[in-house]
Amino acid sequence: MRDRLRRELADLMMIPGLSGHEERVARYIRDRLSEAGIESRVDRMGNVIATLEGDAAAPSVMIFTHMDQLGFFVRKIEADGLIRVERMGGVSERAMAAQAVTLCVGETRDVPGIIINKAHHATTPDEKYKVLTAPEILIDTGHGSKQAVEAAGIRIGTPVVYQSRVIELAGDRVAGTSVDDRAGCAALLEIACGLAKGGRARPTVHVVFSVQEEFNLRGALVAAQTLKPDIAIQIDLMLATDTPELADRGEMRLGGGPGISLYSFHGRGTLNGVIPHPALVDLFERTADKLSMPLQRSAQVGVLTDLSYVQLVGEGVASIDIGFPMRHSHSTVECCDLADLEAMAQLAVAAITGIGSDFKLTRET
Repeated sequence: MRDRLRRELADLMMIPGLSGHEERVARYIRDRLSEAGIESRVDRMGNVIATLEGDAAAPSVMIFTHMDQLGFFVRKIEADGLIRVERMGGVSERAMAAQAVTLCVGETRDVPGIIINKAHHATTPDEKYKVLTAPEILIDTGHGSKQAVEAAGIRIGTPVVYQSRVIELAGDRVAGTSVDDRAGCAALLEIACGLAKGGRARPTVHVVFSVQEEFNLRGALVAAQTLKPDIAIQIDLMLATDTPELADRGEMRLGGGPGISLYSFHGRGTLNGVIPHPALVDLFERTADKLSMPLQRSAQVGVLTDLSYVQLVGEGVASIDIGFPMRHSHSTVECCDLADLEAMAQLAVAAITGIGSDFKLTRET
């Protein structure tokens, strides 16, 4: 499994897919599902959905992760050909300077560019420690004029992402662009294949690769409103806190195994988060024990996933976030460990298989 995860993660990281423009990622995922004999469909939002029928008496499950990545949209093309953008999603503006980008015109037609960084020799003392905001940056594609830029297919609204790259570090650690959440996509492909194998008693499972999480966290909401699951399991990164600048934020360690979130909350304009269903916490803890697998725990403010909205569908959905430790979130060199992804996939398959008709959906003691 680990070798497949390595290949699929690398493939997925190299495919651009800004929020609202996930079609290339979706095509790759549907091809992989088809190769595994799993039928899928795409809804009007662009979510990829595969339903694995199971025991109708057991609660139905929606397990999902997002396909999109953060980036920019072209806002204006100057007469000299330099391009201004608006950021899309939680772009780390500290990480923007001098980065290579891709302007997504179309497959085989994408245009490379660079974010201009003022020459150090000409930087004044007041500028040396200033971080530019996204509306202030300029992108140079080398064309030299507005007419040439437009002739290359770039228009207002063209998606822009950091130039795709995969960096294989020591051991099983992988860094580069869009580990958030192409790592989740690679793991969910493995989970879908594991659940689809015959001879395994399990509930009906809806496997969803969702859109626009980095934009407004509500792409998966459309799928949930249609599927009406009883249980929702969301896969995403969990902040690794094993580097000095995050040491006080928790005990999540890269390479330490998968994790579950016990509390997440985001208060900047959203006032939302997830406090997981206790029966699901118990399920994943018991399953990890049976597998003799370490299970890390996370409780974070400033973190939000699309599960925050999925949990509110219908009468309410029993929900839990599971995830993999990741370093350097929302930068150009996010980093994960393949061993964590492999263990998370194994844990998810075993836990879902353990959901039977007696699973308690209420929070009553």
